[in-house]
Amino acid sequence: MADFVRTGRCPVCLSCRLRKHRKGTFDYRALRADQIKITDSEYGKVWDLSRCEACGHLFADPAPAPEFVSALYGRVEDPLYDEEAEGRSRNFAVLLDRLESFLPRKGDLFDVGAATGIFCDLAKRRGWAVDGVEPSGWAVRFAAAKYGLRLREGSFEDASLPPGRFDAVTMIDFIEHTPRPREAIAAAGRILAPQGLLCLVTPDIHSLAARAAGRRWWHLRPGHLAYFSRRSLTTLLAGAGFRILETRRYAWTFSLYYLLSRPRLLNGLLRSRGLASFLRRVRIKLALGDSFEVYAVKDPSP
Repeated sequence: MADFVRTGRCPVCLSCRLRKHRKGTFDYRALRADQIKITDSEYGKVWDLSRCEACGHLFADPAPAPEFVSALYGRVEDPLYDEEAEGRSRNFAVLLDRLESFLPRKGDLFDVGAATGIFCDLAKRRGWAVDGVEPSGWAVRFAAAKYGLRLREGSFEDASLPPGRFDAVTMIDFIEHTPRPREAIAAAGRILAPQGLLCLVTPDIHSLAARAAGRRWWHLRPGHLAYFSRRSLTTLLAGAGFRILETRRYAWTFSLYYLLSRPRLLNGLLRSRGLASFLRRVRIKLALGDSFEVYAVKDPSP
């Protein structure tokens, strides 16, 4: 099978009404694992993008084959991700608060793209029974060593999971990384119990921040194969039997050290241990409004 393919169809709604949207800005055939880790600094680099005339979805075209994506993410190592565990836990606590406001009890939760297990660990400490999947073997081993979690290693779309088992499924900055969004959302629907809840976070390329930043928008990165609009997200979820309960704007909390290290302009200055220690303690909340935070319920079959 070829590593990169053109299907001629939208991966969200299957329409053949496509048009070229933007020429890519990097050589995707030479893509490396370090370019797609969560803490990469490859801003402004995009695939060749096509736009679906039917639902407005933007996606990599040609897109990498699922086997290529799985193999590449399997080699990712990202120690810097867990160094921001405190700030990331603050972000995730807000998601759990909202999940718990919709559900009558804390039950079984499945996290897709679980990384080093920060979210799963927090949910477990709050009383959830947690499970999750992560393609990076390094991250799975890290989660076991630091948090005592037994995450599944591999791709979510291909995982063998019990149907109707989970009360909640979380996809936090995941759906934009897969060339198979329909399969991923359908898989979430299969493993959710009736009236189970899906929490999904993904960038909004039509947001004010994205438009203002233009080609420097921080979500334009090699790891992102797709960019959703409100219309294409609604189409994707409705096609798998989900009804959206609420759509919000997601915000992040990071240390000032992490934010200053992103452009790699101040890395020499940041080598000072005293300054680095101080900057790691300063927390900054970024409420840029450029990501969707969606809560959708799996409606029972009629």
